[in-house]
Amino acid sequence: MYPVLLKLGPIEIHAYGLLLAVSFMVGIYWAMARAPRRGISKNDILDLSIFVVLGAIIGSRLLYVVTHLEEFRGRWLDTINPIQSTGEVGISGLSMLGGVVMVIAIIAFYCRRKHISFPRLCDVLAPVFALGIMLTRIGCFLNGCCFGIPGDMPWCMVFPEHSPAGSVLLGVHIHPAQLYSSLYGLIILVVILLLDRKERPDGFLMSVFFMLYGVARFGIDFVRYYETSVQIRFAGQIFTINQAISFAMFLAGLIFLIRIRTRKDTTT
Repeated sequence: MYPVLLKLGPIEIHAYGLLLAVSFMVGIYWAMARAPRRGISKNDILDLSIFVVLGAIIGSRLLYVVTHLEEFRGRWLDTINPIQSTGEVGISGLSMLGGVVMVIAIIAFYCRRKHISFPRLCDVLAPVFALGIMLTRIGCFLNGCCFGIPGDMPWCMVFPEHSPAGSVLLGVHIHPAQLYSSLYGLIILVVILLLDRKERPDGFLMSVFFMLYGVARFGIDFVRYYETSVQIRFAGQIFTINQAISFAMFLAGLIFLIRIRTRKDTTT
């Protein structure tokens, strides 16, 4: 585990921050390269990227705060500081799914204002999102956050005491949930790129991404550690708020896919 990759005097290069920045920069460049093929301007992608970066941070912080209100009682100004967290499992007080939801909302609003096809733009961004998941979760692993529950699989590992994982489950073998998440990001990326080799209806790649990500994230959360504040009970079973959001994403992708199929059938 290497939370700090490089020290230059008082300056520290953190693994999570670096990989997050790389995912944004590479993602923006790649989206600009993919956009013209679908009739979308590179400038539109560049303009949108500013709002996406801000929305990802704001949305991630908002979901974290909502699910950790006890941490901020008596010091509510800390809720607007995305690099502050007293939570035992947070590295910076951010929850990724909140950022995903906020970014989707921003893209929809931007498309409406700019008269751009929302499904078509999301098809441009689908593999970019998958790449971002793969990279940022490696950063989570190096930092020791977003970790799993205790397990006895051969690849389960013990995290150092000074890490978020070690501070909660000291000396305990736990699932490297971050690497599981990075792996499913890679799998989704490969699947989308393979599907994108053929001409597809607008919204197809977006639908596939929503469905695959929803299923993968829902499953991973069964072996990921969470505080009780993010857990919900449904039909006698305990789930997380993130699983509820993931299920909603899967349903949204399925509905989009059915609509695409229906439109195709009516035009043939």
